[in-house]
Amino acid sequence: MSDVTASEVVKNGLWTNNPALVQLLGLCPLLAVTGSVVNALGLGIATLAVLVGSNTIVSLIRNHVSDAVRLPAFVIIIAAFVTCAELLMKAFTYDLYQILGIFIPLIVTNCAILGRAEAFASKNKVGIAALDGLMMGLGFLAVLVALGAIRELLGSGTLFADMHLLFGPMASTWMLQPFGDNYSFLIVVLPPGAFLVTGFLIAIKNAIDTANKRRADAQRDAPVKGAKRIRTTGHIS
Repeated sequence: MSDVTASEVVKNGLWTNNPALVQLLGLCPLLAVTGSVVNALGLGIATLAVLVGSNTIVSLIRNHVSDAVRLPAFVIIIAAFVTCAELLMKAFTYDLYQILGIFIPLIVTNCAILGRAEAFASKNKVGIAALDGLMMGLGFLAVLVALGAIRELLGSGTLFADMHLLFGPMASTWMLQPFGDNYSFLIVVLPPGAFLVTGFLIAIKNAIDTANKRRADAQRDAPVKGAKRIRTTGHIS
């Protein structure tokens, strides 16, 4: 079992080791369905639920599964939670499920989920493993929503369109159109736009990390306030 604190797990999932911006895992659905905020939210929430559930169960059985069948067992656990998420979406958000299509079942193949099960949940207690799944899922969800919001806003000129597909009739009036009714910039909602926006998000994160590192280095190398240099001459006996 690794010695990791809850604060480290939170920081790793949301920023330091973000599955989308740092590990670059799960890019296929991330680039494919983030043409709008509602699509990004639907896929992100489903992925979050699968991550938390699979991490929790993998941690519970970590001492009862041999190495020979460990990975197949992890995949079966992940597939079970994906099936539950798929059935729930069919029952409560069927129209959104039809839009997301094959990308809901394909959560099973998301390397970020299997990677966390193998690298973390199988080596840690249930509580910290569940927290890791939650933070990794929230980090992935945040990138999905940011990508979906930018692409929807710059590509279609809308924001929060079709939110009723996820939240019901109460969300039918949430849509914003800051650029008017006739705005359109098609390339942003197409696959090239997804790559461009993702690249910008990664660049922004790297720039923030570099600035923080320089600031930390400067503070570490700065002279201690109040310290004085003393010069000694002559002989001391």
